[in-house]
Amino acid sequence: MNKLYGYWRSSAAYRVRIALNLKKITAQQLSVHLVKEGGEQHKATYLALNPQGLVPSFVIEAQTNVDDNVVLTQSIAILEYLDEVYPQVALLPVSSIDRAKVRAMAMSIACDIHPINNLRVLQYLTQHLGLDDEGKKNWYQHWIKQGFSALEEQLENGVGQYCFGNDVTLADLCLIPQVYNAERFNVDLSLYPNIERVNRACLKLDAFIDAAPENQPDAS
Repeated sequence: MNKLYGYWRSSAAYRVRIALNLKKITAQQLSVHLVKEGGEQHKATYLALNPQGLVPSFVIEAQTNVDDNVVLTQSIAILEYLDEVYPQVALLPVSSIDRAKVRAMAMSIACDIHPINNLRVLQYLTQHLGLDDEGKKNWYQHWIKQGFSALEEQLENGVGQYCFGNDVTLADLCLIPQVYNAERFNVDLSLYPNIERVNRACLKLDAFIDAAPENQPDAS
């Protein structure tokens, strides 16, 4: 069986859980606690699997020899792989132009907002640069607001109930975990009615509900 190494509150792992649910792909989910004991992602056993020490990691198990297992890292790469190998529920539209538009929305979150607001960056801000909790919150909110303001304008010109039309796409898989994080850091989402609208639509779907952080076995 394939394996997904993740953490209940990791937005990157959250994206992959949604995709697995949408595509009805079975995978054993293994928790890598990002905080306990200094972070299990820093342990040698996990670094041997993923030298970046990040989650998620998706292990494609070989039929016979464990040495032939393939480890995929980086959530967007994993999502693209799943979409190519399991195309029945597509995460990208058909036309090249539309695919590029969806990728652009997804990347604006996964590449511009998320990396500078993830756990290791926040820990560096507090542990090495001396920011207090209020400073950390201000940092987080600043980058969320900047990214969401641009995305809100893109969604204003869209048609449909999700980020791009009436089908869930890669953009939705990136947006909903980021909204979850924004709510954790008390961002006023009323400033982004289109983002709120898409979030409400997605959270009515079982694939998103089952993938939600609070519904994971390692939630604490």
